[in-house]
Amino acid sequence: MTSRSTAPINEITVCRRFNQSIRAIMANNALLKLGAFIALGIFLSLYVGVTCLPTIAVVFTIYLVTGGWRFTLVVIKTLPRDFRGLLFLIKVTVLIRYYIRQKYTLAKIFGKHVQKYPKKPCFIYEDVVWTFQDVENVSNRVANYFYEAGYRKGDMVALFMESRPEFVCLWLGLSKIGVSAALINFNQRDTALAHSITISNCKAVVFGGELSQAIKDVTQELPKKIELYHTGAMTTNDITPINLDVALERTSTYPPPKVDQNFKDCLFFIFTSGTTGLPKAAIVTHTRYFYMALAIQFFHHITSKDILYDTLPLYHTAGGILGIGQAILGGTTVVIRRKFSASQFWTDCIKYNCTIAQYIGEICRYLLAQPPRPTDNQHKVRVMYGNGLRPQIWSEFQQRFGVASMGEFYGATEGNCSIVNFDNTVGAVGFLTRIVPVLYPVTLIRVDEDTGEPLRDRNGMCIFAKPGEPGELVGKIVKGNPLREFDGYANKAASKKKIVSDVYRKGDTGFLTGDILVMDELGYMYFRDRTGDTFRWRGENVSTSEVEGIIHKILKLQDATCYGVEIPGNEGKAGMAAIVDENNTVDLKGLYNAFQKSLPPYARPIFIRITKTVETTGTFKLKKTDLKKDGFNPKLIKDPVFYMNSKLGQYEQITPQIYDDICNNRIRL
Repeated sequence: MTSRSTAPINEITVCRRFNQSIRAIMANNALLKLGAFIALGIFLSLYVGVTCLPTIAVVFTIYLVTGGWRFTLVVIKTLPRDFRGLLFLIKVTVLIRYYIRQKYTLAKIFGKHVQKYPKKPCFIYEDVVWTFQDVENVSNRVANYFYEAGYRKGDMVALFMESRPEFVCLWLGLSKIGVSAALINFNQRDTALAHSITISNCKAVVFGGELSQAIKDVTQELPKKIELYHTGAMTTNDITPINLDVALERTSTYPPPKVDQNFKDCLFFIFTSGTTGLPKAAIVTHTRYFYMALAIQFFHHITSKDILYDTLPLYHTAGGILGIGQAILGGTTVVIRRKFSASQFWTDCIKYNCTIAQYIGEICRYLLAQPPRPTDNQHKVRVMYGNGLRPQIWSEFQQRFGVASMGEFYGATEGNCSIVNFDNTVGAVGFLTRIVPVLYPVTLIRVDEDTGEPLRDRNGMCIFAKPGEPGELVGKIVKGNPLREFDGYANKAASKKKIVSDVYRKGDTGFLTGDILVMDELGYMYFRDRTGDTFRWRGENVSTSEVEGIIHKILKLQDATCYGVEIPGNEGKAGMAAIVDENNTVDLKGLYNAFQKSLPPYARPIFIRITKTVETTGTFKLKKTDLKKDGFNPKLIKDPVFYMNSKLGQYEQITPQIYDDICNNRIRL
């Protein structure tokens, strides 16, 4: 069968490509209109005999007067931004193709920096400096040990430990012999932990001694042939794993045997955060790791002279790829902290002379909630990048801490539609070009408000969302293109659920992110909600992130999460907010009054749950699954729960009798 690259360009192929281009252009009415006027100008010049320059002037004037000035303004405002995005696409495409041809790996790229900066600090951890040569030596020991133990290309080893340099050395060393790692969330326990190890088909588990009890608790659920290794001091003596620290000391630091590898090979698995259901193992190839880390380096001008503060878990994309990747790809020094500490964040940045820092989830809000200190402005951090920074606190954060630029980004670990906001546009998670959208085939499609399924036109094609309209972010899948491929999950059935067909043209496929975003006139993208988090009440859609942002603003950054709960006999779901209040300081009357001013009637939380704590994921996102299951039944919930009594203008505590009255419509909400 003839490959795509060598297929002849015949009339049918040309027509198909032309139709595809027309469809993309028609998604942008401004481009369609401009094209029509260009065609008019050509017609006047060629067939009417009007000279070229006057024709151009007349046609362009008509175009502007009839509304074309809007698109012209978009071009003027966004051309520099879009041009920088284009430069990145060209750079990353050229580099990836070169690395694929040369059969590069990340370990080989890292080796270039080892040769260049052997004594330069690569990682700083608890005041211990790991030079680039140190990391290379330890990773070589790992590669040689496991190779001698019989591990070969295609095998999988689970890594389960808290953040520290050894974690990076382990997956980097394993990659040198073609062995992939499963980076397991160190917060997982019991069923979730056993599930993650099992679905990865691991031959071995390397765990930190601090997590030995968690491993001991699941040993009966793991395959009998699986080998256990530990690094660091054990906290239980009930299991007898191999001491990897001792074994590595006896192993050579010489480069391991060469293994035939490719830049498109699997590097490791990263597991989804687990806010709902059991974790899914997303496949991360060398290629995917490279372009995700390179995007951050390129757009935020990170160099080998920078020092990056990485307080995020290394089993996750943000900390393990976008953070550690700056050392792997660019020779940047990375300061690793075992766990995030709001009180020590700026102190550490000052101590280690950090110029770049990362955030995720609610970290920025936690930092703002700290009492003011002199250290707030004594650091050298010029850029912070991550995702989850709420628009309501963006400017306040910059003003207080003096960080020149906040680099919000959006991207699923397994997806193909990453976007980035590198120009500090408040609230935006990234951008898409409005000028030539076909250059980066990522778009928003309209979805059914109740089912979340894509809406389609009479031809069965997905319907593109217009600027200002919410839509699910979708990235076109193009097999053979490293930037557009969807590597998916270890579970093929889970991968299929993330694919949608007939997006740009009949027969094509796209990756469904599961996230609802909104694009403005300039192409900036704003996160609205997860498709599963948006709920419908009183015939209107309620954005949980919007409500949460208002609550945080009212309650001065206290933890709170919003979700929908069902009420018997009522359509949709009523809004409910769980608020963390350790010291009983929440003024419910004041909260009620604030909601009347700040939220439309349908978005105001009907129920309030006051709790001492809300469980978070390893990436500082508040878990909603159990809260949704609890609902508002006081018999199931130990925390006090209140309902909105509109007649009295206040929240009142729900008793078993009031609960029954609400469920039987004796109390109308």
